[in-house]
Amino acid sequence: MSPTTLSAGLEHGHVTFLGAGPGDPGLLTLRAVEALANADVLVAEHEVLEVVRTHARHGVTVVHTDPGPSSDPLPGTGTPQLTVVDGTSATAGAPAVRDASHLVMEAVRGGRRVVRAVSGDPGLDTYAAEEMLACAAAGVPFEVVPGIAAAVGVPAYAGVPLRDAEGTDVRFVDARTASDRCWTEVGASDGTVVVSTTLDSVAAAAGELVSAGRKPDTPLTVTVAGTTTRQRTWTATLGTIAQTLKQAKVLPSPDGGRPVIAVVGERSAAARRDQLSWFESKPLFGWRVLVPRTKEQAASLSDQLRSYGAVPHEVPTIAVEPPRTPQQMERAVKGLVTGRYEWIAFTSVNAVKAVREKFEEYGLDARAFAGIKVAAVGEQTAKALIAFGVKPDLVPSGEQSAAGLLEDWPPYDPVFDPIDRVFLPRADIATETLVAGLIELGWEVDDVTAYRTVRASPPPAETREAIKGGGFDAVLFTSSSTVRNLVGIAGKPHNVTVIACIGPATAKTAEEHGLRVDVMAPEPSVHRLAEALAEFGRRRRAAALEAGDPVTRPSERRPGARRRRSTT
Repeated sequence: MSPTTLSAGLEHGHVTFLGAGPGDPGLLTLRAVEALANADVLVAEHEVLEVVRTHARHGVTVVHTDPGPSSDPLPGTGTPQLTVVDGTSATAGAPAVRDASHLVMEAVRGGRRVVRAVSGDPGLDTYAAEEMLACAAAGVPFEVVPGIAAAVGVPAYAGVPLRDAEGTDVRFVDARTASDRCWTEVGASDGTVVVSTTLDSVAAAAGELVSAGRKPDTPLTVTVAGTTTRQRTWTATLGTIAQTLKQAKVLPSPDGGRPVIAVVGERSAAARRDQLSWFESKPLFGWRVLVPRTKEQAASLSDQLRSYGAVPHEVPTIAVEPPRTPQQMERAVKGLVTGRYEWIAFTSVNAVKAVREKFEEYGLDARAFAGIKVAAVGEQTAKALIAFGVKPDLVPSGEQSAAGLLEDWPPYDPVFDPIDRVFLPRADIATETLVAGLIELGWEVDDVTAYRTVRASPPPAETREAIKGGGFDAVLFTSSSTVRNLVGIAGKPHNVTVIACIGPATAKTAEEHGLRVDVMAPEPSVHRLAEALAEFGRRRRAAALEAGDPVTRPSERRPGARRRRSTT
């Protein structure tokens, strides 16, 4: 490339061809996340848009593929059409549809950083290669960020190793473009064959391998929606796969064109999958779990549920509003500055937010906490304080609750504590447990209403229908108010939904609302509640396997089926 061409290319911006992997957002590389965060324009295939969009910066122009009614259902073939769906550069009126190469070149010539994201790995994507050539011909700088190819990542998630200690030969075949010669070569081999195909074409691909010389009793696994919580794997042989899918009531079906990865080979499939199926055997695999909390409150809980294979769905049941009379809060914040308090105790993220907003209103920052001891209940509350620039002096060593905080709170000592007063910013409906306990320890307490909690607005109609119609597999109730508010704004969960409660009081409220409680946490902790639900799912799965029944989710039960009461 000549200096003149290179200079022109730099003026035109830069393109990153990025592999988004086979579907699990956690499989994005660190380099991919970095590139997405710096992108001005994101050009993404429709099926990977949600995987990559989360990591793009606010205001990025997003362009996604429009598959169209007659296009190939599988990614990586043909010439995609792309539609501008948002961003400041989108034209007014109807979305603009253009050829992918032209749109990428158009975006980069504006001097912007373009990320072109494709499923799997760019090196295995036919039109990504064409777009790279277009960049090279125009002198536009580009780079490639590899991703995990579906042909490698999906078998790993299905518990199907492709090689063994004997160094099994592995062949990869794209059934959409494979020639007769290709089928003949892989048919003559006794190694592992990984076939990219569609659900309704699996049997035809198996037939091609049998015709090419593979034995009909050769083991085969077929995985659909690999690496996602919709993943499902069937084990059969080349000769029986069509019947297996039919018996599973998979075919014929409207979605028979869904991409699948089939793995064929004596050493790769049925015998070891029973032992190595780590993903689909998670205790809550594929369960839709309703979490009646905001995304901020539910962050760590949702992460824990995902580790068990669940799909958490956060639905706020309360909304936070300022106190009706702000004067009490204003006096308390001024008292922090003038030295009125020895301690300030935060029992929620909302309390931190309320105090922080008052600080900003008065032009104060974290330095106003100098000389004041700070206590926090809960990991999320402590994180919110640290983000504010304040490191808590006291976090309960045991249970993250008012009772747990009182266990570690020191009694007032006039020798060591020059001030005997505690500032306690809380919700208007907070219990008196903490106030009474601090007074018993010798402290004076300013119990201040920092915010009010009111019932949240109803969730979308789709969510309400899923709650009442049995679309959720489980719901986690973390307080009596979450029971009352959820039923009030969305209706009562269906009787097939597993009900999990954080403690006896919450369970009693659930029963008063006509709900049968299946799971109760051994102690009042949201994380122990999630553990208890996972254990319930683990026992349920084990019972199904022992009985020789298929493992199903609660929402897959017959409508109206009665649910047994758990002794958990």
